[in-house]
Amino acid sequence: MTNLDQQTQDQLDAATFRRLLKHLDQNKDAQNIDLMILAGFCRNCLGKWYKKAADDLNVEVSDEQARERVYGMPYSQWKSDHQLPATPEQLAAFANRNK
Repeated sequence: MTNLDQQTQDQLDAATFRRLLKHLDQNKDAQNIDLMILAGFCRNCLGKWYKKAADDLNVEVSDEQARERVYGMPYSQWKSDHQLPATPEQLAAFANRNK
């Protein structure tokens, strides 16, 4: 892919990120702990990465704004509407993930 100029690569990266957010929004049943167990990152991680990217570009974005971009709503609302308590099996899998 060395033939892509930076602007095109940035556009592709941005479109892919938007598609990832849409996919996560359409699959709210994929709990953050499941994502952490399987992939080592979750929606909260994406929010932190978004905030870090904003900081690197000297763009003022709060932690809450970054999470809202990822969740598509305030985190507190998403949590109350969609986040289930972690099961003992999920907690055990998460604890054993890096062993």
